[in-house]
Amino acid sequence: MVSKRRQSRSEDKESLTEDASETRKQPLSKKTKKFHVHNEVEENDSVFVKLLKTAGLILKTGESQNQLAVDQIVFQKKLFQTLRKHPSYPKIIEEFVSGLESYIEDQGSFRNCLLSCERLQDEEASMGSSYCKSLIKLLLGVDILQPSIIKILFEKLPEFLFENVNSDGINMPRLIINQLKWLDRVVDSKDLTTKIMQLISIAPVYLQHDFIISLPEILGDSQHADVGKELSDLLTENTLLTVPILDVLSSLQLDPKLLTKVVSELRERLDLEHCILPSRLQASQSKLKNKGWTSSSGNQEDSKDCVVLFFDVIKSAVRYEKIISEAWIKAIENTTSVSEHKIFDLAMLLIIYSTNIQTKKYIERVLRNKIRSGCFEEELLQSTFYIHYLVLKDICPSILSLAQSLLHSLDQSIIFFGSLLYKYAFKFFDTYCQQEVVGALVTHICSGNEAEVDTALDVLLELVVINPSAMRPNAVFIKGILDYLNNMSPQQIRKLFRILSTLAYGKQHEASNHIQDDLHLVIRKQLSSTIFKYKLIGIIGAVTMAGIMAADRSRSFSLTPRRGDLSNEQCTQVTSLLQLVHSCSEQSPQASALYYDEFANLIQGRKLAPKALEWVGQTIFNDFQDAFVVDICVVPEGDYPFPVKALYGLEDYSSHDGIAINLLPLLFSQDFAKDGDRRTSQESHQKSVSPLCLAPYFRLLRLCVERQHNGNLEEIDGLLDCPLFLTDLEPGERLESMSIKERSFICSLIFLTLNWFREVVNAFCGQTLPEMKGKVLTRLKHIVELQRVLEKHLAVTPDYVPPLANFDLETLEVTPHMSAVSAKTRVQGKMGGRKRKADGSKTSSPDRLSKEDNSECDPTPSGRSPLEKELKGKEEKVSVSLQNYHAFFRELDIEVFSILRCGLVAKFILDSEMHTEATEVVQLQPPELLFLLEDLSQKLEHMLTPSVARRIPFLKSKGNRNIGFSHLHQRSASEIAHSVFRLLTPLCNHLENIHNYFQCLSAENHGVVDGPGMKVQEYHIMSSCYQRLLQIFHAFFAWSGFVQPENHNLLYLALDILTKRLKQGEPDQPLEELLSQSFHYLQNFHVSIPTFQCALYLTRLLMVILEKSTAPTQNKEKIASLARQFLCRVWPSGEKEKSGIPNDQLQALLSMYLEHTDSVLKAIEEIAGVGVPELINSPTKDASSSTFPTLTRHTFVIFFRVMMAELEKTVKGLQVATAADSQQIHEEKLLYWNMAVRDFSILINLIKVFDSRPVLHICLKYGRLFVEAFLKQCMPLLDFSFRKHREDVLSLLETFQLNTRLLHHLCGHSKIHQDTKLTKHVPLLKKTLELLVCRVKAMLTLNSCREAFWLGNLKNRDLQGEEIISQNSQESTAEESEEDTASQVSKSKAAEDGEVEASDGEQEQESEESDNDSD
Repeated sequence: MVSKRRQSRSEDKESLTEDASETRKQPLSKKTKKFHVHNEVEENDSVFVKLLKTAGLILKTGESQNQLAVDQIVFQKKLFQTLRKHPSYPKIIEEFVSGLESYIEDQGSFRNCLLSCERLQDEEASMGSSYCKSLIKLLLGVDILQPSIIKILFEKLPEFLFENVNSDGINMPRLIINQLKWLDRVVDSKDLTTKIMQLISIAPVYLQHDFIISLPEILGDSQHADVGKELSDLLTENTLLTVPILDVLSSLQLDPKLLTKVVSELRERLDLEHCILPSRLQASQSKLKNKGWTSSSGNQEDSKDCVVLFFDVIKSAVRYEKIISEAWIKAIENTTSVSEHKIFDLAMLLIIYSTNIQTKKYIERVLRNKIRSGCFEEELLQSTFYIHYLVLKDICPSILSLAQSLLHSLDQSIIFFGSLLYKYAFKFFDTYCQQEVVGALVTHICSGNEAEVDTALDVLLELVVINPSAMRPNAVFIKGILDYLNNMSPQQIRKLFRILSTLAYGKQHEASNHIQDDLHLVIRKQLSSTIFKYKLIGIIGAVTMAGIMAADRSRSFSLTPRRGDLSNEQCTQVTSLLQLVHSCSEQSPQASALYYDEFANLIQGRKLAPKALEWVGQTIFNDFQDAFVVDICVVPEGDYPFPVKALYGLEDYSSHDGIAINLLPLLFSQDFAKDGDRRTSQESHQKSVSPLCLAPYFRLLRLCVERQHNGNLEEIDGLLDCPLFLTDLEPGERLESMSIKERSFICSLIFLTLNWFREVVNAFCGQTLPEMKGKVLTRLKHIVELQRVLEKHLAVTPDYVPPLANFDLETLEVTPHMSAVSAKTRVQGKMGGRKRKADGSKTSSPDRLSKEDNSECDPTPSGRSPLEKELKGKEEKVSVSLQNYHAFFRELDIEVFSILRCGLVAKFILDSEMHTEATEVVQLQPPELLFLLEDLSQKLEHMLTPSVARRIPFLKSKGNRNIGFSHLHQRSASEIAHSVFRLLTPLCNHLENIHNYFQCLSAENHGVVDGPGMKVQEYHIMSSCYQRLLQIFHAFFAWSGFVQPENHNLLYLALDILTKRLKQGEPDQPLEELLSQSFHYLQNFHVSIPTFQCALYLTRLLMVILEKSTAPTQNKEKIASLARQFLCRVWPSGEKEKSGIPNDQLQALLSMYLEHTDSVLKAIEEIAGVGVPELINSPTKDASSSTFPTLTRHTFVIFFRVMMAELEKTVKGLQVATAADSQQIHEEKLLYWNMAVRDFSILINLIKVFDSRPVLHICLKYGRLFVEAFLKQCMPLLDFSFRKHREDVLSLLETFQLNTRLLHHLCGHSKIHQDTKLTKHVPLLKKTLELLVCRVKAMLTLNSCREAFWLGNLKNRDLQGEEIISQNSQESTAEESEEDTASQVSKSKAAEDGEVEASDGEQEQESEESDNDSD
């Protein structure tokens, strides 16, 4: 069977038997060398032997190999020259061939001539290849000998056709045919074809097979047609040769008509019904049928599929033939259409990746590009594994290595593809590979990289759910991750415990008792730990495990629903575990609160069985009442520092049957009793309950009630309108007389009240009764009022640390430690500063936003306004931003934003549909709207905005960014996007209402935004709402998830909503039409934009819509026009800044304008040539340009930086002109460069007026880059434009020379002032100027105008042109040089300044864009 299998291979390589023989002869050859056996050299005086010896080949007798003393090519060349130059040529050829015939009459000698020669291993030869061709093959490479040698071979071959294989295992016919393969040149291919076809006709069947298979490797292309015809005839005569003939026909270049003829004959003559399959293949097929194809691994060990053999050949080809692998990769890389990519492409990339080490980086780059472009998607990868799993199984280590590399990427699509490689490798490969996959994923989890950890945990979790039986043996590896919990976030810890718990308590969990025991042991150790962090980890793990143990499996048993409930034993296990957690956490308020929050998340996910939920509900309801609820008629009595009052009730509680939340007494007993000795004997017997647990406990209670009663909260609706036992929270005259401890107590009381109201809004926001909706809106109003009061208290309470509201592990790292600094500095530096840094892309500082959004929010007139006026002056002294306290507020659920469906209308047109009393205002007002929009904007920015680089530096905290979003993380980004989609209609309503508000305001004030009759406070609130709405729209439409196929429909529906706001269009419109209409709808809002921030976000939103279009040219012009309008508009100034426009936002909008405009050069010339002179000529210091009001002395550096950067970027992107281009193209590009140099000249000369340090720095940096672009892009154009456009070229050089001279003066200025920030650019700039001098000289020499160039000394001057006399420190530098070019025709000159001195060779990276200095 082995020999037959070898014969059936399609590729019978030339050296197969030769290598075998060589291997067998190698010890003999070594022995020969070692002992110098004599009498082995052929001693013969024949011409054949002499000529071979002269050419460098020594014939050996016996079993020794012939020895080659020179290189093979050298041997052939020497032999050819010897024969041609021989006096008796061409008779010498006959003598030589005759000698060969005589020599090979001996069968041993003939065999030696057919086997490879031995190369004498001298020093030179050892450097090359050790393999040598046989003597016969070497002689076949000599053209004048080839016909005779072929004739001899075909005469000798019939002697061996019917002989058995020799005792040494050599098959002589095959060995002879191998000599004819892969000849560099066939002298008489027609004769060779005739001979070999005659040979095939008389050979035995097994040799016929080999001879036919060898035909493509022997024959030239010219003989393919003749051979094809003969083979087609042979196919009809002998069906036993069907397989080799078909194999060869597919390798020949044949006429399509012939192929069609062959196929038709096959269909007629080949009877497939009577084909007999080999017994082994039949057996394997019957086994597969009996199994029903359920096994994906099949019986690959019993019977190798032909596909596996086919890929084995490909592996050999790409391993040893570098050209083949590179060509294959190149072909895949050049395929751009998604539909053209096939399963075979991906399989080939994986195979080449595993076999060729040199191409790994190249293949990784190709794969990344294909993944980004969407060519390689999950469906293609899954199909590849499904079809070729037998082939891919052999390269499993390489696939895992590739997956590991992809997971290190920053691109989410590439990371996802890497995770799919792990997933399918586990699914389709054997047990060993599965173990390797799990080991690799565990390594990623323990790496500490956040993105890798999240992805690896997600893959493990999916594998555990899909195939728990295969994952269970690998549980020991996963348990090892428990040693690395310190560096994991709470969400990652939840995933890990969910994985382990699923393995322990999933289906067939009887086999997982050891995992259960280990889990219980770990959790008990963590719960009883004295280290607080480990106790919190234990709580998370215990609740997660309880959720898996008590999971609601009723949906999995739809036929027998009751089977899904828990047994009594399981329910006992769950309750005992939860009681253990409760007892271990009750001494710590933070631990208890975390337990309540974790349990609430579990219930919210609808993962708890009804029996367990029933027990939990009864326990929680009773405990909450006992701990926090009291009768309103029983006013707490005690030694309280403030009078206790029942405040913020929504009902008339004149009767004595109401309830209240006992907040102030609980806080007092916690804070003031910490000093000891203040607690009464009665209090000591009562159970200690912390007010910290109020909001988390209520969240758990309402979710439990909601789950039990299908969303009905009637049992606890009294908590919505019940009052709280507080004290008067409004600051008054007594505020300054309070002690620090009393002020902190009031602040804590307000924080706890706010968090209670937030949870109440979370609970009841989904209620549909109008009365309930009205109460929820009132609570929202209370939140806004209390936030304003809290700002006033925080302003006079330094070093205050609020009570915790979010209890994840991450809060342990951000709790500020106290020190003697002001409240503003401490809170902003510790909380706000770090929070802002983690949150990333805030467009404006939180301090300024809070000033605009919060401190001026006055929703309704009240009796407290006089007190506010008294404290107005104090507020202005210290500004406090609640943005910095974001971590100390309870998180709003995404369902809360359904409140946005309430209309925003003026107070005098409010109706009373949703009121309990006609005098109450229940509609959503601007302050409450702003509150909701701010929170929604933060959530979308956190979840939908891609965090490209979440790599956390070593020893840096990575949890700060996620604080306050723990509930949000329970949902995916796709779920959040769908939630926002459902809010698009109300959001559009609010956007249009605000648009109408500013339109009416502008009409009333005759176009003046800040007219005398305008309400400033209302204006700022509405402006902030406008900005937040645009931010929300931008975050939603910029979500990267829209590129995924499953979200295409969501984008289509969202755009359809915007389109229908403009006009009721036809159904099923194409996407391009929807994009165009949506762009038009959003563009209409530009007329009412109140602030520059809103203008920026509107422009960004339109750009996002534009990017999704395939034909964006027309809309691109609209964006440029819109951005220019915003730059030319007068914006209201801010209170804290000289200009109301932040620098980064101005830079962003100006960049958008220059990037989208038709002509960047004209736009720059307009700003620099029109706007800047207007600014310079303005008499007042705070004046601005009349054309561009956003251009002021304060913002000039921003304009200058952007214009210089865009100018350099534009000319750098211009295609280099070539001599082959037409004359018109040369003229257009020369005109373009004239404009570019003119713009550069205008900008450079501005430093004479604006000579601040940032401007000079920009000039040095971008000036050098522009000169470099001039050298690379423009100088080749001048080379072949000088003769025809002499005047234009000289004018261009003259203008540019003045600019480079000014750059030289700037270098001198930097050296004199010894400014390191400026001087570090000087060496590279001077080197560039040197190159320019040489390049201009070369251009003039090329155009035979060498006399127009001369050098002279250039004096060092400052920016004003004054000579720098004192140059003691610069004496060591070489002379400065100046180039002057002059034309005898125009007598104009163009001098280029430069230096003859060599630069320091300093290579520095220009990453100075971060230096956003201003005057």
